[in-house]
Amino acid sequence: MQCVALIQEAAQAGCRLAVACREINITLRTLQRWQADGGTIKADGRITAQRETPAHALSTEERQQILSVANSAEFASLPPSQIVPTLADRGVYLASESTFYRVLRQAGQQHHRGRARAPRKRPVSSHCATGPNQVWAWDITYLPSAIKGEYHYWYMMLDVFSRKIVAHEVHPHEGMTEASQLLRRASLAEGRIMQPLVLHSDNGSSMKGSTMLATMQQLGVVASFSRPRVSNDNAYAETLFKTCKYRPGYPQKPFESLEAAQLWVQGFVRWYNHEHKHSGLKFVTPAQRHQGLAHDILARRKRVYEEAKTRQPHRWSKETRNWKLKDEVWLNPERSQVDSAKQSA
Repeated sequence: MQCVALIQEAAQAGCRLAVACREINITLRTLQRWQADGGTIKADGRITAQRETPAHALSTEERQQILSVANSAEFASLPPSQIVPTLADRGVYLASESTFYRVLRQAGQQHHRGRARAPRKRPVSSHCATGPNQVWAWDITYLPSAIKGEYHYWYMMLDVFSRKIVAHEVHPHEGMTEASQLLRRASLAEGRIMQPLVLHSDNGSSMKGSTMLATMQQLGVVASFSRPRVSNDNAYAETLFKTCKYRPGYPQKPFESLEAAQLWVQGFVRWYNHEHKHSGLKFVTPAQRHQGLAHDILARRKRVYEEAKTRQPHRWSKETRNWKLKDEVWLNPERSQVDSAKQSA
C-alpha cells in the first residue's frame, strides 16, 4: 500500500511512526494491523476505506431489470415473496427474494402497500410524580375460584410516587361500573375531587369504557393508557400483583368464596401498605412514603451508619450506605430520562 510505503520512508528519515501516521489521518494501531503477520501488508479493514466492487455484485442493468419487473402492472401489488416463485414457474430467475427486497429498499420503494393500515409507532405515556396523589396506576387481576372456569376479580389502584394502594376491591365479575365506583371512592378518600391527577391503566374494556371515562371527566382525572400489546407500560401495577401472588402467604388452593378472597386481599393490602419495607423506596413502607415520613426515617438511618463508621473506621473502605430517596418517580420514562438517571446514579 502506498500509505505504508510513505510511512516507512518517513521512519527511515528519522520521523516517529505516530507523527507520520497522524499526517495521513490514521492511528498507529491501524498501521500495526496493516503490517501484522511478519510484516505482510494486509488489506485496509477500515469502514471508510474504498473497496473494489465484488464480482458477484449486481450491475446497474440488473438492478434496473429488477425494479422494472417489480413495478410492472402484473407484479406492482405483489411482494417479492410472490414475485420470485412466479418467475421461477416461468423458468426465469432474476435474483433472490432478499435481493429484491434490498434493491427495492435502496430505491426507496419498500413501503407499506395494501388496504391494511400501516404499522405506526405509538408514543409512550410518560409521567413524572414529585409527590403523592399526582399519578395513579390501576389494573385488574384474576384470583382463582373454587369453581373451575370462574374467577374473582381484584381491582387495585396505587400511587406511583409512594407505591401505596389507595383503593382496592374484589368483585365476582369485571366491569367498568365497578371500576368507576372504585375511582370515586379513592378520590374521596384521598381528597382528589377536581384536583390534578393522572390515572394510568391498560387498554382493557373496563379501563376505556364509557362509564369509566365519564367518571374520570367528572372528577377531573386525566386518562393515560399503555401502548397496545405492550405489557410493561403499566409496570408498577404488574409488579405489585407479582409481589402479591409470589409471597409465602398466598393461598396454594383456590379461594372457597368471594368473601374469603376479599378477606385475604384486605389483609395483604394492610401488610403491603404498613409493614412491607419496599426495596424501591429504600426499604420504607409505602404508607410512610405517602405520609411524608420517609426522609426523616432515612436521615436517622444515615446517622446510625455514620456513627458506626466513626466507632470503627477500619471496617469502612468507602462512604456509608446511600439512604437518599429520589424526589421524582417516572412512569415510563423516555430514553433521555433513563440515560440522565444512570449518569446521576
